[in-house]
Amino acid sequence: MTEYVTADAPLARTGAIRLHGPQGFAGMRRAGALAAEVLDAVVPHVVPGVTTAEIDAIVYQTITAAGGVPATLGYRGYTHSCCISINHVVCHGIPGDRTLKDGDIVNIDVTPILDGWHGDSSRMYLVGDAVPIKAKRLVDITYECLMLGIEQAKPGNHMGDVANAIQRHAEKHRYGVVRDFCGHGLGQLFHDAPEVVHVGKPGTGPELKPGMFFTIEPMINIGKPDVKLLDDGWTAVTRDRSLSAQFEHSIGITEDGCEIFTLSPKGFHQPPY
Repeated sequence: MTEYVTADAPLARTGAIRLHGPQGFAGMRRAGALAAEVLDAVVPHVVPGVTTAEIDAIVYQTITAAGGVPATLGYRGYTHSCCISINHVVCHGIPGDRTLKDGDIVNIDVTPILDGWHGDSSRMYLVGDAVPIKAKRLVDITYECLMLGIEQAKPGNHMGDVANAIQRHAEKHRYGVVRDFCGHGLGQLFHDAPEVVHVGKPGTGPELKPGMFFTIEPMINIGKPDVKLLDDGWTAVTRDRSLSAQFEHSIGITEDGCEIFTLSPKGFHQPPY
């Protein structure tokens, strides 16, 4: 049985789903807008020859200049301001001295904390002019999966409706939907209830109610859905080395639908930007 609590319940992950009011929506709009601005700011820098560490530095500078703090910095020992996942890396790629190459596809995932609220979002980027058609198609379909899931995010629906919309669209194109990672509730906590899976049956899972905040972040593989974790303890890659793509928005359930907190102010919703 799903438990729901008001937003003023003690700030701890208990498995209960928080229902926020106008103050929470205002906080999430600010934090979400900053996340989107950060992802806009890196667009001119995602080019062949740049290192992922250089992009990470831009993310840090953009977040802190706006008065925010990167949620990932120091999180469970993580020492960077974002995650950068290239080609067959599914998620949680660690910035470093790796150089982006013409033809790469890249996911950049940021979570600034602003005034105590978390704005969590990721986007795909195409590097240079040599990105293969099959990679561009994967990126486009993954974005469509996200938006089809968001269409189902409204009061009275269930998490299974969101998941099923994503799964059906991906599998229609013979892509694999990653099961090992999911979206999550957020707000004043980085990760909270509910878990937001991307594979499921309509009408199953928690009912969506006004005031719920969570991410939807499907990870879609050209090949099979299976992933493995590298020895660094963070980086997840496709087992079959096939390309993977991901998009993520933070949303809030409203009285008649949902509000996306992390929309790009510049209209950079999907590449090319």
